[in-house]
Amino acid sequence: MSKWWPLALLMSMTFAAQAADTAAAPTTVTILGVDHAAQLVAPRDPPALLEAFLARVKPDAICIERAPDAYARGDYYEFTYEVQDVVVPYARRSGIELCPIDWEPPVEEQRLGFGMALDAPPELRLLKGFPSFLSFGAQTLQRDFFHADDPANLQKVTQWAATPAASAKNDLARRLYLYRTYMQARRILAAARAHPGGRVAVVVGEFHKHDIEAILKDEPGLRLVQPSSYGRPSAADIAAHDRPEYRTAIASFNLLGLQSQSGQVDYAYVGRVLDALDAQGATAQTRLLRTRLDLLQARIRREDAIARYRAIAAEAGDARFAWNGVKDAARVDSYFDPFGNLDVRRRALLEAARETWALGDAAAAQALFDACADGLSPRQRHQLRGYWERDVAIAAVKQP
Repeated sequence: MSKWWPLALLMSMTFAAQAADTAAAPTTVTILGVDHAAQLVAPRDPPALLEAFLARVKPDAICIERAPDAYARGDYYEFTYEVQDVVVPYARRSGIELCPIDWEPPVEEQRLGFGMALDAPPELRLLKGFPSFLSFGAQTLQRDFFHADDPANLQKVTQWAATPAASAKNDLARRLYLYRTYMQARRILAAARAHPGGRVAVVVGEFHKHDIEAILKDEPGLRLVQPSSYGRPSAADIAAHDRPEYRTAIASFNLLGLQSQSGQVDYAYVGRVLDALDAQGATAQTRLLRTRLDLLQARIRREDAIARYRAIAAEAGDARFAWNGVKDAARVDSYFDPFGNLDVRRRALLEAARETWALGDAAAAQALFDACADGLSPRQRHQLRGYWERDVAIAAVKQP
């Protein structure tokens, strides 16, 4: 008798049990492919729309793009704004189960394969390449919420995934992508099996969406439906799910982060967001953001902006921004902004220093910078100085 017969018997019993479990009504699974954090710049794909969509689906569980062990520690990727700042808080407010479904190689294998731990940014992040700060191009500003439902929109990644690198030694990222997506699909299947006859929503990077669907399409007891089949929530539904932290994230990313230097800002969209924040009452935060918007649109002179920033700093106290995207509070930056961890008072001083330097008063700019740095940790001061000097150097090159 073959030594493998106990394993074969066990597998046949498992498959029989699965078949029995899936004989009832199928579990509906909808996989929403997202462009990570694009909700911050795309008027037709805002964070409130994502929340309103989930409310329309009414899922029993929501699968999110993070590995189970990291999720258990409250540890998220820096780049998944839509996960930790929209989906997770919404699910917890609504009593919806969260299912982490991602996979990533152990840190020691990341270092072996890529020469670095992928989740650990350097002390000073790069301006370009990995790992740098986030900014988007013009195309992302036009993104629609259901963009990923059309496979044609993701043809480039489909082709990349199916094509080995010219040199096998450069093929690690593609090979890991394929395995990672397969494991995501298996964890989604486990979540669906845990909710027979129910609904499971998946929010995942759009590059994974169609491969996951291909892996799951023949699973018994599953019914895959496209997110667009639920229809787009109305403007009233979206407004009902809007929140101050969503508006702050949009405004601060577009006005204070590197996005503001890209030239790719939908100022009408950001203006509407700021109007909605102001409608709840002007604060030091909203006055700072409004000053930055007015300056970027050339509605005020540098001298006027400096006066406003100084006044904001004088009255802000210890006010913090309603959102800053910071993962490591020991740093001065975030993935979204070199100075993202500054409070409102320090950010106002820094912006005043920036504009004062641009006017040619280096001594006054230095005094404002020193006031901003006062009270920060040595590490934070080092990072602040590094990013400030980089900004000054870039501005000097741009000046005629």
